[in-house]
Amino acid sequence: MKRLVLASALLGASMSASAVAPGGPGCGWGNLLFEGQSGLPMHLLASLVNGTSGNATFGMTTGTNGCDTSGTLTYSGQSLLSMNGVLEEVARDVAVGEGEALTALSVAMGITTEDRSHFSQVLHQNFAVIFPSEDVTAAEVLASIEALMKSDETLAKYSV
Repeated sequence: MKRLVLASALLGASMSASAVAPGGPGCGWGNLLFEGQSGLPMHLLASLVNGTSGNATFGMTTGTNGCDTSGTLTYSGQSLLSMNGVLEEVARDVAVGEGEALTALSVAMGITTEDRSHFSQVLHQNFAVIFPSEDVTAAEVLASIEALMKSDETLAKYSV
């Protein structure tokens, strides 16, 4: 059941994510084909055309197909941790030093398999720093985790 809830949260986070597309908002043949149209179906079709043909990647590499990589990528979606119930599950797993929510967090943060146990150990040892009070926000938790990662020799390579 926990896996289903966590998978749903991850899926919900990814579906609600909104980002300036790599290569710019008009990058790729999909954007050309569906230019001026809006809505989820059109965005999915444009993404499908770009992904299956690889033209957006080619465009970013060569500066063609309406692609421009000089801009800064942005993300205005919701943090995985701020999804309903996920923060509490992560807190429980950090408190014990293992668990599915903690594993999902490490995967979402790009921690490789060989460093995940170290990641879990560092978070477990610093539970009071990460969760200083019951009303800590997801943004505060994430900032604390990132600060811990930056200060850890093994995890520093994963920090933003």
